[in-house]
Amino acid sequence: MAPYIGVSALAVAPADAQACLVLAHGAGAGMAHPFMNAVAEGLAQRRIATLRYQFPYMEKGLKRVDSPALAHATVRAAVRRAAQHFDGVRLFAGGKSFGGRMTSQAQALDPLPGVQGLIFLGFPLHPAGAPSIDRAAHLHDIEVPMLFVHGTRDKLAEPEQMRPVLRGLGPLATSMVIEEADHSFSVPKRSGLSSEEALDEVLDGLALWTQAWRIG
Repeated sequence: MAPYIGVSALAVAPADAQACLVLAHGAGAGMAHPFMNAVAEGLAQRRIATLRYQFPYMEKGLKRVDSPALAHATVRAAVRRAAQHFDGVRLFAGGKSFGGRMTSQAQALDPLPGVQGLIFLGFPLHPAGAPSIDRAAHLHDIEVPMLFVHGTRDKLAEPEQMRPVLRGLGPLATSMVIEEADHSFSVPKRSGLSSEEALDEVLDGLALWTQAWRIG
């Protein structure tokens, strides 16, 4: 029997929550990173609760990410906890970069109970400077709607690679492109937007998408 591993989590819940997003962090920063805080607070303003959580390696202060099996188990545990904590609220799962990819892998292997859709904030399709679509293979095994939010300057999801992946996934995949945004959704001054305005665009689109998919 595998040893029990406890991790921390943060729940943000508006009183009138219409949905909950189980939100995993990226590889290099944990659930309390300013980006994660801004997403959680912004979604609460849009009537979406969040449950953020740490992967075990981040909980321990390590730099090397967990094995896929351990990461998948963590995703499943977080989804179960969210379903208990937000009983009766429509449930979505996903995350930033690495966290989103671990969520999608878990879903592809065995559907996450109660999860109605997946949300990826900067899906890490390939390493920077090494364009590929190999990391997308498992997405074809997913049978719930997926929202891919990505920027045109994202070096981990070059547009030339993302477009065929999204076409291949068909109607289950929705793409939300943020012009001039990088993998962290930062935008240059020439875009005419601040990074805060770009994030508002992300969260507005995310909230609309969760309303569009009323499944079951």
